[in-house]
Amino acid sequence: MTTDPTTDAPGLSDLMIEALERLCIDFALAAGRLIRDDRPRSVGVAATKSTDTDVVTVMDQRSEELLHRLIRSARPDDGVLGEEGVDVVGSSGLTWIVDPIDGTVNYLYDIPAYAVSVAVVTGDARTDGAWRPVAGAVSDPSRRVVHHARRGGGAWSRPEPSDSTSHPADAPRRLTVSSQARLGRALLATGFGYDPEVRARQADVLRRVLPQVRDIRRIGSAALDLVRVAEGTVDAYAESGINAWDVAAGWLIVEEAGGVVVGVGSRPGKALTVAAGPALVEPMRALFLPTGQ
Repeated sequence: MTTDPTTDAPGLSDLMIEALERLCIDFALAAGRLIRDDRPRSVGVAATKSTDTDVVTVMDQRSEELLHRLIRSARPDDGVLGEEGVDVVGSSGLTWIVDPIDGTVNYLYDIPAYAVSVAVVTGDARTDGAWRPVAGAVSDPSRRVVHHARRGGGAWSRPEPSDSTSHPADAPRRLTVSSQARLGRALLATGFGYDPEVRARQADVLRRVLPQVRDIRRIGSAALDLVRVAEGTVDAYAESGINAWDVAAGWLIVEEAGGVVVGVGSRPGKALTVAAGPALVEPMRALFLPTGQ
């Protein structure tokens, strides 16, 4: 019998997965402190990526460099895939997927809704549907909170410790998704791509969706949107154009909080990512699926 690397964690004991979760927490917190505490008064834009609105700040690059160093020091045989260009193929069967600042435009404008996302996955991290997270953490530096999960261990939030050298010691709060089952009462989080044509298509979809839900929130960080689904402060999240680093940690946190994360198929991907409680996820996905699917 063969194992599926996207669903199993070959050779990983419960203790090892717990240790990976602790590393995710520590690394996300370290990068979160960096981007918050070292944020210059005026954030420099290093470059643009796909469009003029898709910016990379100097702090994005510094955060990814820090995460890369920490991961390579602790786990030299693992792969690393980062939003800003880090791409290392490992030999261990594990890959770290990192987003050094999720919500870069918020960060650029000093809007306190940005995050650092760190996850460990099995499978092919560079191919949609071919990987699955086993541990992850999302640091919310503005709120001084870190959210985290490991497969089979539940999803949790806890305050950032005051001592930067210590692991969080405060009792964590367990996360549970909303039990909302009715579209008309659902608060939906979503986001928009950077490409003008993509935004136009997303606006067309929302014209159809908005009358059928309670309301829509656009926070500006997919990682934080997913965390809010996990903690039940929004009922669902749906967006197209999402990359692996946007969802890797949040996907696991939602699932461990009792939720479901899907795409056009059974797993999230660039074409579509939908997250919600079990009763709401399929009706919500149906709203966002292209006609005929």
